[in-house]
Order: sequence, then structure tokens, then C-alpha cells
Amino acid sequence: MTEAFIIVGAIVLVIIVLFLLSGLRVVNQYERGVIFVLGRLTGAKGPGVFWVPPFITQMRKIDLRIVTIELPPQEGVTRDNVTVKVSAVVYFYVVNPNAAVNNVLDYYRSTVQIAQTTLRSVLGQSLLDELLTEREKLNHAVQSIIDEQTERWGIKVTTVEIKDVELPTTMQRAMAKQAEAEREKRAKVLLAQGEYQAAQTLADAAHLISTEPSAITLRYLQTLTEIAVEKNSTIVFPLPIDLVEPLAEILKKGAGITSSPPAPAPVQPVAPAIMPPSPITGPTASVPPTPQIPPAAQS
Repeated sequence: MTEAFIIVGAIVLVIIVLFLLSGLRVVNQYERGVIFVLGRLTGAKGPGVFWVPPFITQMRKIDLRIVTIELPPQEGVTRDNVTVKVSAVVYFYVVNPNAAVNNVLDYYRSTVQIAQTTLRSVLGQSLLDELLTEREKLNHAVQSIIDEQTERWGIKVTTVEIKDVELPTTMQRAMAKQAEAEREKRAKVLLAQGEYQAAQTLADAAHLISTEPSAITLRYLQTLTEIAVEKNSTIVFPLPIDLVEPLAEILKKGAGITSSPPAPAPVQPVAPAIMPPSPITGPTASVPPTPQIPPAAQS
């Protein structure tokens, strides 16, 4: 009889130990366990080891680490009627495990869908230039909209980054032409500014040299020195026109060359002679004689 009680007691003890061990749960540091007892939410527990009533308790583990979602390329039309494909990356994590379990069926899939829809919506309300140059503004807009929608799910969206923007080939060519024209405009403006500054500097230098006549001579000597540094067989020396003109006048006077040739003598007209009438043929017409040219004019 005593042996029977001992055996029964041992069996009961083993059952109790197994019952106690079956209620132990282990949750990692980056997880939380949402506990349901008989279908009623009792809260989130963890991390570490804790005990729950076995057989009547359900536990769902929720990861609290940041989740990265790479959205597939979303095709849309911008506000200026340009078709583009945009891909983005979304970062979020669970801040309320109870809401992530009770308020949404699948918080991961729901976040992905709302992110894709929001990205297409913001894309349709933006211009192409804003999409290419103001990505920070668009990222903040998408993040705010997604975070507002997922707040009641216990989800916090930390960052949304537009990863890539794919443009049509025709639009890429048009943008390349626009960039090329913009760079040509800048080059022409810079060239014009350089010409203006060079002309202004030359004008100032000419004005300064004109105040001192000896400065131009020093400048010629300096130019000759710079030319002589180069090992050339021919040296071109600049000579001012003001020095050449008096020398040319002296050479003309020494050769007896006058400045203008003498004018020819005027020709004196001679009155025509009238011939008497002939008895046979009648009166004849008057024939003017050949004018006599003075010897001075012939020479």
C-alpha cells in the first residue's frame, strides 16, 4: 500500500514538473512576446524567461528591430505629364507590439502596400524638376504620410529614401541638350567678362603710359628682353608710328618728291573762221579750225 502511494506521488510530481516546465517561455532581447490567455490579451512580456499558464495561453513573438523594405519600381506620371519609374527604400520598426498584433492582420505586408500607394500618390503631385532636385522634400512628404497611416498599427517609419528615378530616353536627350545649352551660356558669359576685364585693364594701362612718354620706351625694352629670352633667330621689334612718319617725310624731301603734281595750263578756245561763198557751189558751211595747243600743255 505504501509503495502504491509512493508511485502515485512520484507520478503526480512528474506531472506537476512537466506542467510547470511547459509554461516557460524564452524571448530574446530584440523581441517581445504578446500573451493571450483564453483568447484575452494580457500584454507583452520579455525579454528573458517568464512563465505563462500552459495549454490555455498563446504567445506571438514580435521583432522590434528596424525592418528594411525595398519597394519595387513604381511607374507614374508627374504633374507635368512625364512618365517615370521610381524605386524607394523604407525603414520602420514596431513601437507597440500589442497594436501590431491586434490592430492589423499583417503589419509587414500592410506597411509595404501603404508605402507603394503613397509613393505613387506623391509622384503624381510633384514636378519632374522637384523629383530630381528636391528629393529630401519628397522623402519627408512620403515618410509623414506613411507614418500617419501606420501610427495606429504601432509602427514607426523612420526614413524613406527615393533610390532611383528612371526617365524615358527622349526626356534624357532633352535634359542633356538643356544642360549643354546652360554650360555654353555660362562659358560665353565668362568669356565676355574676361574680355571686358582685359579691355578695362588695357585702357587703364594706356592711360597710365600716356601720362609718362618715357614709359612706352621702357615697355619696348622690356618686350625686347622677353623676346630675347627665347632662342629664336628672328626678333620682331615693335616701332611706333609716330617715329616712322617724320622719317618718311624726311626721305621724301631728300628725294625731291613733291606732295602734289602741277596742274595743267588751261586751253584757250579759238573763234571759228567764216569762209566766203564760192561762185560755183554756193555758200559753204563754216568749219572751225583746229585749236592750237600751247607747248606747255603738250609737254
